[in-house]
Amino acid sequence: MGESSDVPVVGYPRSPDGLDVTVRHRRGDAEGPALPPAGTPVAGPHAHDFLVLLLVEGGRGTMRVDDREIPLAPGDVLVLAPGAVVAPQAGHVDPHTEVWMVFFPADVVDPATTGSLVSWRSHPLLAPLVGPGRAGGQRFGVPAGERAGWLAHVRALDAELRERRDGAAAAVRAYLTLLLVGLTRLEAVVTDELRDRDEPLLAAVFDVVERRFREPLSLRDVASAVGLTPGHVTTVVRRRTGRTVQQWITERRLREARRLLHDTDLTVAAVAARVGFRDAGYFVRRFRAEHGVPPGRWRAA
Repeated sequence: MGESSDVPVVGYPRSPDGLDVTVRHRRGDAEGPALPPAGTPVAGPHAHDFLVLLLVEGGRGTMRVDDREIPLAPGDVLVLAPGAVVAPQAGHVDPHTEVWMVFFPADVVDPATTGSLVSWRSHPLLAPLVGPGRAGGQRFGVPAGERAGWLAHVRALDAELRERRDGAAAAVRAYLTLLLVGLTRLEAVVTDELRDRDEPLLAAVFDVVERRFREPLSLRDVASAVGLTPGHVTTVVRRRTGRTVQQWITERRLREARRLLHDTDLTVAAVAARVGFRDAGYFVRRFRAEHGVPPGRWRAA
């Protein structure tokens, strides 16, 4: 974890009616961090045993997560994974910043999912958010044309939780699923997000990964393609994204592998070859490490 191994871990308080999702709407940071269900603040560094999605509707700010300062701007979605150390800071957002926060444990998405991160990594909607190599706090940018839809989903989710009408449980899961599907799609366009943020080196690195992930590709190959030393590329990519270049290459290969497993009847060995793994056995081991199950079982599920 980030700042200390003995920070308090906040557990999700379960609701008697089973609607274990909480939405909070906040302006500014005067009240401190809001936690479910009553918004009791935690003044110092802390972690959660559940997922947090934070959507910035307006204004700007900064969140300190796992010793990293993560800037936030309108349209940003910040995902806080279980175990990420969040350190509240006075004045970390301006008084006009408006955010929506969604708190939920994994079994709300799939009742078969346990509290283990291994089981989370086997779920197609949760795996991109909590798998190995993910930074504790991941920031995604929602394109301007899609922000109204995101806000509509969050507000509808909030209304269902407040009103508790007949069918609320199904509606809550549906709106939460829409948000998670949206996040997996945002992950798929991370290169464009970085370019839009005026991160030319990162955009160049991701362009190389996108073009060449299906072939043998190493850190040295990527560094050579962008005209910099491997050490410099490693430092910049890790500092800005929380992951190494090799982790991003593996992530891109596994994302394509998931698509092929879902959309085609290719054998596991053929999928491995299509996404840049020369050794099918190594592909199976990497897939299992990332998702908790081998590719064949993932496809069957």
